[in-house]
Amino acid sequence: MSRKSIRDAKYRLSRETGTIFKDWGGKLPIALIYPNSYYIGMSNLGIHTIYGLLNSYGDIVCERVFWETEDKTNQTPPFSLESQRPLADFAILAFSITYELDYFNVVNTLRASGIPLYASDRDERHPLVIAGGPCITANPMPLSSFFDCLCIGEAEPILPSMLPVISEGIKDKRSDLLKGLASLPGIYVPQAQNGTPVTRQCLHNLDDFPVHSVILTPDTELGNLYLIEVQRGCGWGCRFCLVSNAFSPLRFRSIDGLVAQAEQGLKHRKRIGLVGPAVTDHPRFEELLSRLGQMGARLSVSSLRVKPLSSTVLREVARGGTQTIALAPEAGSERLRRIIRKGVSEDDILEAVNKVAEQGIKQLKFYYMIGLPSETDDDIEEINKLTLSCKNILDSRQTGSRITLSIAPFVPKAGTPFQWLPMEKLPTLKQRLSLLKNTLQSRGIKIKSDSLAWSQVQGILARGDSAIAGVLANTEEVSLSGWRNALRKCQVDTDYFLHQRWDTADKLPWSVITSSAEISHLQTELDRALG
Repeated sequence: MSRKSIRDAKYRLSRETGTIFKDWGGKLPIALIYPNSYYIGMSNLGIHTIYGLLNSYGDIVCERVFWETEDKTNQTPPFSLESQRPLADFAILAFSITYELDYFNVVNTLRASGIPLYASDRDERHPLVIAGGPCITANPMPLSSFFDCLCIGEAEPILPSMLPVISEGIKDKRSDLLKGLASLPGIYVPQAQNGTPVTRQCLHNLDDFPVHSVILTPDTELGNLYLIEVQRGCGWGCRFCLVSNAFSPLRFRSIDGLVAQAEQGLKHRKRIGLVGPAVTDHPRFEELLSRLGQMGARLSVSSLRVKPLSSTVLREVARGGTQTIALAPEAGSERLRRIIRKGVSEDDILEAVNKVAEQGIKQLKFYYMIGLPSETDDDIEEINKLTLSCKNILDSRQTGSRITLSIAPFVPKAGTPFQWLPMEKLPTLKQRLSLLKNTLQSRGIKIKSDSLAWSQVQGILARGDSAIAGVLANTEEVSLSGWRNALRKCQVDTDYFLHQRWDTADKLPWSVITSSAEISHLQTELDRALG
């Protein structure tokens, strides 16, 4: 590794608070790998959680690894931040994978470390390579050939039974260790799969494992916040949403537990970030705000639903320094919102904007999807009309208001009622994005959009099977042309994964795992959406 990369690592460490350093003597060394940049990874509360949890064991040392892609000419193999050791020095490489497009970085991380890419080519001389995270829990198949085992579900109920098996068997024959891991709940071992579906594991009592920022650093997007998890799951049941369908049940932390975490956080930061898919759904949320306000905390909330949107909540987040409120109508027309089961009307959206304007907040961000099932150009025009109505409300209250639309193509996800549906084709997506830009940008509305072409890659990865591993392995350059060359080389039928509606009677690629939602319930929700 270069002197510059070591110097950069030590500089980052010098700016952190809460970093855990351990002597390696007699301990099981685990590299916790986030396959994206430090800046992104250190905003991920899951990384903090697993890092703190693993290091709570006296016989384990856990260090972080990130994949930096800014400098494509830098060929330095990845190494751990805390001790700057190469990955080959660790007994376990534990990947936490949140986004499908990070699959390319998983492959590059292993290759750059000199570790055999395929699990079948590794033995007890190599680190045990494992993975978990939302993508793995939803559909582990595209990456299954690269990993010795994959964790299906949440880390807290899986690790206590998994770690002793690894500690006892890590020096033994690899096949024996894999057999032992395959017997554990929530562990999918591709090389030892016996046909029995793996059941997703979830933590029933969130208070058993407090989740909050472990390491504080200014070198990340949320560096001025102390993050605290308020809830998991979501009870709204949007038909496109992975969280609502694959990560249920909805669970909340106790008020007393959250206040205790905030007391610790206020020793380090003035602002507390409350994290969860829909934190305002907490049944005692306004009481929580009151108690945190009495402590002098300034608040930031990760997600606000259009309905119900409390004026009290808006007042507190405005007082906490929030300058932009983000809302997610997802679709512009009443018809499409009913299909996706969003549960909000146009009147609800306009009322929410009025409440935002009353608090003097000038910046609004709206999340919309294009390419939703049965969408037409008329539905896109409804986004235009609704956005302009919202802009008129803000402008009538104050000057200098701004609205930004964040546009993402609909990507069907495993474990949701829409998992059987195709993505919209690229030319249609481009045409509908142009309809938005042509109408709204001239009116001062800013539009940000995910790459439409890369969303098609994401669609293949989200609904892919084990054959996709070969495409990832043959992608010589992380670019659209590199990906397309690999697809041709591997002769993968992209139309099947992207643009075909699947029969609900057919076996799904991810049938090796069981979702929290019964397949019959997902089929019923699909029928209700499109019936």
